[in-house]
Amino acid sequence: MKFFIADAFTDQLFGGNPAGVVLIPEGEDFLPEETMRKTAAELRYSETAFIRTLSENRFHLRYFTPAAEVDLCGHATIASFCVLQREGLIESGKPCTAHTLAGDLEIQLSPDSVLMDMGEAKTFGLIDQPDKLKELYGVMGLAAEVPSAGGQALYPERVSTGLTDIMLAVKDEETLAAIRPDFAALSALSEAYGVTGVHAFTAPDPSGKVHCRNFAPLYDIDEEAATGTSNGALTYYLYQKGLLRPGAENLFIQGEAMDRPSKILSRLTEETGGLRIQVGGSAVILAKGSINL
Repeated sequence: MKFFIADAFTDQLFGGNPAGVVLIPEGEDFLPEETMRKTAAELRYSETAFIRTLSENRFHLRYFTPAAEVDLCGHATIASFCVLQREGLIESGKPCTAHTLAGDLEIQLSPDSVLMDMGEAKTFGLIDQPDKLKELYGVMGLAAEVPSAGGQALYPERVSTGLTDIMLAVKDEETLAAIRPDFAALSALSEAYGVTGVHAFTAPDPSGKVHCRNFAPLYDIDEEAATGTSNGALTYYLYQKGLLRPGAENLFIQGEAMDRPSKILSRLTEETGGLRIQVGGSAVILAKGSINL
């Protein structure tokens, strides 16, 4: 079967976040779970997506890290639909549906980018007790200093738009660059909080740009260069704080500390019956070939 390596959330090779993509031959079912996990471990990327065609423009995606299956992966979804488009399996301008463990997501395609719906935005509470703050910031190698923006304190919060992360505000880019997590302690803390990891960020600058870093050692990912689901969650967090305008296009810069700069776009729309959060970007294919499974 065919496999691809694609750099997502970038328009240049060796930027963004690389993902593996495996196309299941038409009419065949997914491979055994352990085989897919071992394949992800062999490819050595943070996530590998396995894609099975359900019908025209409808696809079932499953995502594996080297350690386990996860419900959703934003950058692997962007990579997957760029691959499907480049392989001529879908057409630009036609909406597609991605069936995932996080729900059915609508995908919008243009010739140069992919925009995907996030799952329902949910919050699981602030982390605001002094001892918990000291523990969390300490694990990240920082002093327990909660920054402010828009006249309010930006306390850490567990937020999900498909996967749950701790949104962790830091006061500036210098502090962001200084993060040095204790990865073993962060894995244990992530497990205790029931989260994938920690998404650290600066408040939006005057142009609306946000700089961020993502850490998920519980899933064998010390740091990721671009995370769609985490920035979808961050979009909701900033909206709750009044730091993001509905309908605006938001830009998140990630991966700078890894020398893999990424650009992740998001948009939050207020609609009848709830909120719609979309995350997207472009991708480039580095390699393709056959994998003997």
